[in-house]
Amino acid sequence: MASVTIRDVRKSYGSAEILHGVSVPIEDGEFVILVGPSGCGKSTLLRMVAGLEHITSGEIAIDGRVVNDVPPKERDIAMVFQNYALYPHMTVRQNMGFSLMLQKAPKAEIEERVKKAAGILDLTHLLDRYPRQLSGGQRQRVAMGRAIVRDPQVFLFDEPLSNLDAKLRVAMRAEIKELHQRLETTIVYVTHDQVEAMTMADKIVVMHDGIIEQIGAPLELYDNPANLFVASFIGSPAMNLIDGRIKANGSASFETAGGESLALAKAPAASDGRPVVYGIRPEHLRLDDAGFAAEVVVVEPMGSETHVMARLKGGGEIVAALRERRAFKPGETLRLSPDRDLVHLFDKETRFRL
Repeated sequence: MASVTIRDVRKSYGSAEILHGVSVPIEDGEFVILVGPSGCGKSTLLRMVAGLEHITSGEIAIDGRVVNDVPPKERDIAMVFQNYALYPHMTVRQNMGFSLMLQKAPKAEIEERVKKAAGILDLTHLLDRYPRQLSGGQRQRVAMGRAIVRDPQVFLFDEPLSNLDAKLRVAMRAEIKELHQRLETTIVYVTHDQVEAMTMADKIVVMHDGIIEQIGAPLELYDNPANLFVASFIGSPAMNLIDGRIKANGSASFETAGGESLALAKAPAASDGRPVVYGIRPEHLRLDDAGFAAEVVVVEPMGSETHVMARLKGGGEIVAALRERRAFKPGETLRLSPDRDLVHLFDKETRFRL
């Protein structure tokens, strides 16, 4: 096991700068997920940790040793790719032990390590099969097993679940989390799926356009997003964001573009008339005859709750996650009230939370 320290790392391709001074501390044994939309630089950063991409400037250290100029094979890391990268002509046993064979490890040691990894991943009964005889989830476990047999200091995962169907992704999320708890090895994991990040990580690094927007524990990011990007990216359904302004004459309130008034628990000092973005999570809205009006547009029954997409007076749409088992109909007018203690206000210009 080892810590990984990323200090002011930049990456440029000619005049195009992809990463703009990224710094991430990763503790020994921590499960850290880099998450963000396509093109944010997360996979590039992971490949730089692996040694597969050159670092333009900055430092990457593994277990206190700067590895900027250290070849990938000497960094004591193991990487699991999105496409599994299994050799089709080799059995599961041979695929898992191949890296040790290249290192000329004794056959007895290779067999022992492969059996141990196969036991951890429930692959023992599949060791003599070929990749073509395996399901997608089994192939992914073989790719993970190939990494485990190397007993590395750091595991790197590059969107390993993207090729799996929805049900299998849920199962594999649990398997990877359980694997981390069992091995207690440092893991750096890249995904664009914020649900994966929320359910698996000890710490999430939210990236956007080559910078870090926020670093924190999953619920810390969910409950206290630093800015509009994190607020809109973390959470499914996403946080509702409504343009308007603060009214602070007497009791504090928020006025939407359509003239609706929403009560606030508090407002920043000297903020009367200040343009802001009002944020409220879908599950923090409830049906209330005294609430604001919204016209139902689309209804999505989810079983445990119903997601209602509705249009506000004056424009703009919101989503409410409601527990009531009601036959909501498009065109119907609902009245909704937010939990004012769970409202977020963001500065319209800087986009940071107030």
